[in-house]
Amino acid sequence: MKNKIITIGVFALFTVGNMNAQKKPYLDKNKTIEQRIDLLLPLMTLEEKVGQMNQYNGFWDVTGPAPKGGTAELKYEHLRKGWVGSMLTVRGVKEVRAVQKIAVEETRLGIPLIIGFDVIHGYKTLSPIPLAEAASWDLEAIKKSAAIAADEASASGINWTFGPNVDVANDARWGRVMEGAGEDPYLGSKIAIARVHGFQGETIADLAKVNTIAACAKHFAAYGYVEAGLEYNIVDISNSKLYNSVLPPFKATVDAGVRTFMNSFNTLNGVPATGSVFLQRDILKGKWKFDGFVISDYASIREMIAHGYAKDEADATAKAVIAGSDMDMESYLYVAKLVGLVKEGKVKEALVDDAVRRILRVKFELGLFDDPYKYCDEKREKAVIGSKANNDGVLDMAKKSIVLLKNEKNLLPLKKSGQKIALIGALANDKNSPLGSWRIASDNNTAVSVLEGMQQYKDNQLTFEKGADLTVGKISFLDEVVFNTTDKSGFEAAKTAAKNADVVVMVLGEHGFQSGEGRSRTDLNLPGLQQELLEEIYKVNPNIVLVLNNGRPLSIPWAAEHVPAIVEAWHLGTQTGNAVAQVLYGDYNPSGKLPMSFPRNVGQVPIYYNKYSTGRPIDSDKNVFWSHYTDVEKTPQFPFGFGLSYTKFDYKNLKINKPAFAKGENVQVSVEVVNSGNYDGKEVVQLYIHDEYASVIRPIKELKGFELITLKKGETKTVSFTLTDKELGFYDNEGNYLIEPGTFKIMVGGSSDAGLNAGFEIKE
Repeated sequence: MKNKIITIGVFALFTVGNMNAQKKPYLDKNKTIEQRIDLLLPLMTLEEKVGQMNQYNGFWDVTGPAPKGGTAELKYEHLRKGWVGSMLTVRGVKEVRAVQKIAVEETRLGIPLIIGFDVIHGYKTLSPIPLAEAASWDLEAIKKSAAIAADEASASGINWTFGPNVDVANDARWGRVMEGAGEDPYLGSKIAIARVHGFQGETIADLAKVNTIAACAKHFAAYGYVEAGLEYNIVDISNSKLYNSVLPPFKATVDAGVRTFMNSFNTLNGVPATGSVFLQRDILKGKWKFDGFVISDYASIREMIAHGYAKDEADATAKAVIAGSDMDMESYLYVAKLVGLVKEGKVKEALVDDAVRRILRVKFELGLFDDPYKYCDEKREKAVIGSKANNDGVLDMAKKSIVLLKNEKNLLPLKKSGQKIALIGALANDKNSPLGSWRIASDNNTAVSVLEGMQQYKDNQLTFEKGADLTVGKISFLDEVVFNTTDKSGFEAAKTAAKNADVVVMVLGEHGFQSGEGRSRTDLNLPGLQQELLEEIYKVNPNIVLVLNNGRPLSIPWAAEHVPAIVEAWHLGTQTGNAVAQVLYGDYNPSGKLPMSFPRNVGQVPIYYNKYSTGRPIDSDKNVFWSHYTDVEKTPQFPFGFGLSYTKFDYKNLKINKPAFAKGENVQVSVEVVNSGNYDGKEVVQLYIHDEYASVIRPIKELKGFELITLKKGETKTVSFTLTDKELGFYDNEGNYLIEPGTFKIMVGGSSDAGLNAGFEIKE
């Protein structure tokens, strides 16, 4: 028996040696990707298959010696055995080449790794946060921004991003609203497509290019509706909300060719999304026929135990695989438990094969089998990252993301000479906060500050005073932000500067690490001493331009009432200061529109424009028994779609081509838009509908079309929209798409408070 075992071992070694020495059939470029997968899968052991379903975070200095001891050594051995399919947060050409070399040259089959990274709003050169980009309503600019991010990330060895985040969200308490496109599924769907195409290219074939990366639609699904805006919380929503608000942007990414999905931390219908057969098998891979792969969120497979859904690690593993979660991000469970579960008959190997086929498909599409080191060009890395072209691109995106919320007393645009300007606020001279939360590949203090941007305009007298520190202590991605609430020592200097100024520009808001993952808030007011500072400055000089830096809608009722000019400037990334200065001085006429409603106070949250009517929507009997608050208006401070310009736009002559239509017949809508102000400018023309009665009640208004137009001073343009079944229907509670007869109201204008309206009927 002993000799027989030795003989088998020698034969195995001989076979492995022969296989490595000969050309592998799955490397034949003349065969289709599916044929190549068919050749590779039978050669893989069960352990190697499971290894493709395993993703590890970076765990050692890959250009240094091999790790000794602990989990790092174990992971290293798994990598050398071919038991790792993907690495996370390994970046830089030298580092990526080192780990790829192990996977390709030291494992039995040489299957390359896919290298993932959170490229949320840029890699090294940062664009505005995604919520800010959404405020541009400029789909081409958003696509270009994602392409810049893909260009830099791919030059650094990365070939997969965990974006776009397409969570529809209407609760500003949730910090991750900064990652998405806001509260509307229609706008969110259009932006989702733009970001997928920016990252991946227009077609699947474009993935093989060296400057594109695979995109990942997340978080599947309903993460934007966590209760109380509390991170990692449960979700309990209706099927109507799921089908009509949550799922459309995800479906849009599938139609756009997105290659990966990430499931979410939350529960839905009492089941963690990671273990949801309904979401992953029935809808995504079944009804939608998605042929890419699904990755878990960070350790979310293991977290099903804490949810109380899985009894132990083996149970969590089995439920995740059966549900359709193809790759395990940092739970360590697939690699530890899945082989045993298959051998015990608790998980069918066919499910493993399906997952591995999906993962291999994306690797082949990226061209990694043909050239595992295609993303490892040090010359390209040096030339691309931080290039002038990329900085110009993110500056353009930043300017387009700024929203003018208020402009009274003709304070804006600022005069370019002869003015005394006091610039006040710690954020005005901050080169770190504007980078936002998700900037893990970028370097600290690399943003252009607002002070630096305004200093480029040299013909005014500019004085800066911070007034008060915003934060105290250590600031990092992993730590809670602590705010200054006691030190007012800079107030007097700021008041003196303001008193002697013609105009005061105050930069206030959130620190960049105050929004993002793990940053839920119950207070949406200006943090720290900022509100007190604002009111003190107002007492000595009310000519204030308030510039907001934030990652979510804020509650600013006092400023909305008292401050004459308010500019929503978000966290705009690397070129923040230049973008803000060019808008303030009128070198760029602001054209942004809000992608989320701003509440009057946190008690209104969640607040959103596409709400449903109640049975008592208005005060018809002059008493208290109607839907309202007793202490504040029920409307938002600033509604969805709102944004001003330095010029003025008028709408007239709204027309529908006829009063009644048959099912399936297109509805043609047109409106004239006039630039009646004194500047050339851009306007986002928005079309909303209301299905006035239906088998499932419909929102009081729904965005169903928009167009960004440029108008010269005095110019008139006719804007046309076509409404098809895609815009006029809705999903019932079983997920069936319906087009029902009835009457529809059309509303067109410059915000969700659109001024012009008309109507039509759909007949049987």
